[in-house]
Amino acid sequence: MTPLDALPPPPPYQGIPQRRPQQPPLSLLCDPDAVELTGPVFGPADVDPGDADLTRRHPGEPIGERITVAGRVTDRRGRPVRGQLVELWQANAAGRYAHPDDRHPAPLDPNFTGAGRCLTDGEGRYRFVTIRPGAYPLDGRSAVWRPAHLHFSLFGTAFAQRLVTQMYFPGDPLLAHDSIARAVPEPAALDRLIGAYDPALNVPGHALGYRWDVVLDGPAATWTEGSR
Repeated sequence: MTPLDALPPPPPYQGIPQRRPQQPPLSLLCDPDAVELTGPVFGPADVDPGDADLTRRHPGEPIGERITVAGRVTDRRGRPVRGQLVELWQANAAGRYAHPDDRHPAPLDPNFTGAGRCLTDGEGRYRFVTIRPGAYPLDGRSAVWRPAHLHFSLFGTAFAQRLVTQMYFPGDPLLAHDSIARAVPEPAALDRLIGAYDPALNVPGHALGYRWDVVLDGPAATWTEGSR
């Protein structure tokens, strides 16, 4: 038994209280559909193809294991969701985010910001090139670390439809000790958050490939933060 196995499992993640709404929701006096139709939207003119390669956003090469992450975004019937804005953000190879609120004393990488985006194509496919993120300690408790993961955001057809979720990596021993993973109610739902190693997505001599599909609704839907 390792020291980590001797620790009690962390409670399921309940979210950060400061991020929860501090005021009751407001009633919409106008047509809710009209609100969505006039809200922020994204299209091909807003996204550069280079935005999906997180390793090419700075003059130098980022540190870490290069990976590709690709998959399809579909509805419950397997139909492709086209033109979907997919955003990705993550920690660097040392497990630190390029964000002023990240207090983890791991080094920052001047050649890696950790954010990218793309639009799904006609078959609902997306693809990113990035580096594998490192694990990092949770809330300063050095014995409990978050497993390596990628954050994903899918915007739908209007800003109010945004979904946020995470992709984990197969075989990570930290996954069983992660409070956010423990907040996923069903083992099958958690399995759907784990990407699969796919040699077909490898870039020879450069990057390993992982496949991760996203289902937006239905019984096999990908778990999102709003699913709690």
